[in-house]
Amino acid sequence: MAKHVISLSLVLALCFVAWSAKPQALSARPQANNLIPRYTGQSLIRPENYREWIFLSSGLGMNYTPSANGNEMFTNVFVPQWSYRQFLATGKWPDKSIFIVEERQSETNGSINKTGHFQTEFVGIGVEVKDETRFPEKWAYFNFGADTKTAGANPKAACWQCHEDHAAVEHTFVQFYPTLKEVAKKFGTYRTAAENAAP
Repeated sequence: MAKHVISLSLVLALCFVAWSAKPQALSARPQANNLIPRYTGQSLIRPENYREWIFLSSGLGMNYTPSANGNEMFTNVFVPQWSYRQFLATGKWPDKSIFIVEERQSETNGSINKTGHFQTEFVGIGVEVKDETRFPEKWAYFNFGADTKTAGANPKAACWQCHEDHAAVEHTFVQFYPTLKEVAKKFGTYRTAAENAAP
């Protein structure tokens, strides 16, 4: 009798584990959490809750041309967890990956801070999308102001060509993401030439 009770308890425990694991497995799927690109007509719908995603890196006053306008903004880069995990496993970005580049103003003198810079007002976001079924060039780029809800893709010459020419991994500037550089190098997907200064 005791053996039957133990066996029944084990079966019930396994059933409970399987039942409780099912929602967790579903929640890991990008579709379940709206972590893939969504569109209305030809426009991308602004991604939501991106600050709950994986933080890749931050820059201050970065500019791809020598002339600076003196307005040093912070840029914070985020990707969904599911995309990040697949990159760690393969060194490549899966289809339907989304990158958010958040822009914020910077200040240096505030509260007790006397040197250095800290982040302040939100300005807007740039969004990079890998969507192989929607875009012939696979990658597309969008800009959202502080209150913009949808945006059309930028012209190919605006962002696509720069990423094509200078990105270290596919169309992404992994050369500026220190936690991912070694991952890409391990899988042989890192383009070292991207570290060279543009002529």
